[in-house]
Amino acid sequence: MPETSANPATSSSRSGLPAALGAYLIWGFLPLYLIFVKSVPPVEFVGWRIIWTVPICLLIVAFRKQGPELRAALGNMRVLLTLTASAVLIGVNWLVYIWAVQDGHVLAASLGYYINPLVNVLLGTLVLGEKLSKRQWIAVIIAAIAVSLLLGGALTTLWISLTLAISFGTYGLLRKQVAVGALPGLTIESAILLLPAAAVAWYYAGTPQGPSFGQELGLSLLLILGGFVTAIPLLMFAIAARRMDYSTLGFIQFLAPTIVFFLGIFVFGEELKPVQLGCFILIWTALAVFVWDLLSKRNARTKGNVPV
Repeated sequence: MPETSANPATSSSRSGLPAALGAYLIWGFLPLYLIFVKSVPPVEFVGWRIIWTVPICLLIVAFRKQGPELRAALGNMRVLLTLTASAVLIGVNWLVYIWAVQDGHVLAASLGYYINPLVNVLLGTLVLGEKLSKRQWIAVIIAAIAVSLLLGGALTTLWISLTLAISFGTYGLLRKQVAVGALPGLTIESAILLLPAAAVAWYYAGTPQGPSFGQELGLSLLLILGGFVTAIPLLMFAIAARRMDYSTLGFIQFLAPTIVFFLGIFVFGEELKPVQLGCFILIWTALAVFVWDLLSKRNARTKGNVPV
């Protein structure tokens, strides 16, 4: 359909906004879904999540006619090696997140994804040689102070936040450097993890309680839903990323950990310790500086000025 707006960039951003909101709303409310599968051990759940993600991704790849892109990636050894590394990282990320939510550490999980954008900035500087502005350095320093608070008052959950932030940040860095789309990439990553996932399912099938899948219809359907919950928001994110300014998308990404934060307090009844509150306040301050910098740069580009 032809563009009818006088400002194509604005209309493009708006066309991507529903997809972006949909992706981050699903990710934000994911802990509510995990309540219904709490009886499934985290390792087994990740196994079934991978098992059901593969066929769902293949169906979407076929629907979107991305088969040639998938085959091209499978024929490239460098791409396969990179996706193997990213598959391990996303597997670790899923496992830690699911365990954290099921074990009552929702706030620590939320903090991890608040820290993640700042980890992305730092990785871009250290690995890709990108330059940080003064405001970005200020945001990183404030975030570092926030994390250091947890060393004294919440050390037992600090590893959760850092593992989630670093694993997902490094995952994004690897995916940024490999020439494959989001959906074909996830399909290959899930296929790489399929064998260990099947081994996990086989192991739990041999335990006295048996496998979680196949015994109760409701729980089995919920496990199948895990594949959709994995593939659909990623596809929506990929659509949004093509249609929106990166700075706008970067701002919307804070929606998910904010939802998780409030779920942790009001739904899961987790206690917000003073040191955690102080850490969150500093992280929110760092993110405010970070977003301010993104918006300033976008406005500078719009006006034709050089950003500070």
